[in-house]
Amino acid sequence: MYFSLPKEYREAGAEDLRRRIIEARARLGKKLVILTHHYQRLEVVEFGDHVGDSYGLSKTASQQRDVENIVFCGVHFMAESADILTDQSKRVFLPNPLAGCPMADMAEMADVMEAWQYLEDFGGDKTFMPISYMNTAAGLKAFTGRHGGLICTSSNADAAYKWAFERRKKLFFFPDEHLGYNSGIRYGLKPEEMVIWDFSRDDGGLTPEQIEKARVILWKGHCHVHTNFTADHVREMREQYPGVRIVVHPECPREVVELADAAGSTSFIVKYCREAPSGATIAIGTEINLINRMAHENPDKTIMELSGKTCPVCANMYRTTINDLAYTLENLHTIKPITVNEPVRSEALLALEKMLEVN
Repeated sequence: MYFSLPKEYREAGAEDLRRRIIEARARLGKKLVILTHHYQRLEVVEFGDHVGDSYGLSKTASQQRDVENIVFCGVHFMAESADILTDQSKRVFLPNPLAGCPMADMAEMADVMEAWQYLEDFGGDKTFMPISYMNTAAGLKAFTGRHGGLICTSSNADAAYKWAFERRKKLFFFPDEHLGYNSGIRYGLKPEEMVIWDFSRDDGGLTPEQIEKARVILWKGHCHVHTNFTADHVREMREQYPGVRIVVHPECPREVVELADAAGSTSFIVKYCREAPSGATIAIGTEINLINRMAHENPDKTIMELSGKTCPVCANMYRTTINDLAYTLENLHTIKPITVNEPVRSEALLALEKMLEVN
């Protein structure tokens, strides 16, 4: 996909762009809502009517009634989900259409279909409940809905596991192996009850015996931001800052989650920071834009990123600028909205509606 912001917007100054955004919002009035993910730049979050994680913003999108235009400052799969969850009278726009997700790209439709075909010999959807993480393309959400499964986010993964195991014997979880593994441990599974399907190897690199014994088949996928954090980072932070509170995202590797004081979704991390006592020192294992915003919003606390050495930035979330937002708001009549067509739309909706019900 090729996208080039017009020169007028690329070269505009910050104050001019802010003025234009404010004026465009005033013109559009109640016909517009701006949804902004927690990982967006501070200057973009400033203009969000609603700020949240992928679960919260999906729920907010589904509740819109009189709005005609939804501008989603996030990444592509989020805008797709918003389009699926809203009626046809609403148009969803992604300010920067190049904002994708490397983790979502790790689960290609053809690879997942190949894995599912193999699992058919072990019971298929009579035995396996597919759970797709929100970070997947609409086609895989549709596959999940078609086979009776649901979408989960880091906010409701625990509830999703409970719901799924009440209905089927085994789970097929994709694409994030770490969220799937950490959720399994929290549910009470043993490590040996979870195996990883490596899509680059024949039969996922698993023997029939491993599949028979496993209760969860985890896709070999990860978030490049959260896998940067290590157990050594946690130990070094505790040594350097005695009494530090460490909170991480469940997309981090298991050894990091085990050593942290708390682990949870992006919204959980926001709440954790806000409710910590004044004077607290908090190290966060997640995306840098959220960490910077938490430090900005909680000046009475010392808030820093966990590793202290890297810059854990989601380049795709970082793509969206106020330049993009200004251009989008002033050109809604000419920009192509994000659209998910049938039958993918209806099948994906089944899985997304279950996500909103299971929490």
